[in-house]
Amino acid sequence: MILNIAIAVAEFNDEVTLKMLKVALEKSKSLKMNITHVCKVPGVFDMPLVVDALLRKKEVDAVVTLGAVIKGQTKHDELIASVVAKTLTELSLKHQKPVSLGITGPGMSDRQAHQRIRPVSERAVEATQKIFDELKRI
Repeated sequence: MILNIAIAVAEFNDEVTLKMLKVALEKSKSLKMNITHVCKVPGVFDMPLVVDALLRKKEVDAVVTLGAVIKGQTKHDELIASVVAKTLTELSLKHQKPVSLGITGPGMSDRQAHQRIRPVSERAVEATQKIFDELKRI
């Protein structure tokens, strides 16, 4: 069965996130996934509402999230990452569909964010397939 995925990507830190999107699109194509939607949101904090709407769609089997939470002068990055990860987990459980966490950070530098583009983006796409397959076996 072909997996229908949607991708939600943050525009904040777009020098990183747009590259993450490109890698995720390549990976999903190599895994023969069908991409039903690509949604751009202002920042990682803005993702849950869009992810919730995507999960409500019958044609969406899973959602890949992509973003980069880079450390600033305060601990704002820790707050954002924690709240969003918890909310995305709750949405996955609510809709009984996989939501992968392709969001890097908190506490990372710009350099570290760039180093994580490929591995995090690829794993986020792969995770949706693995979780979806496992749910079908249960």
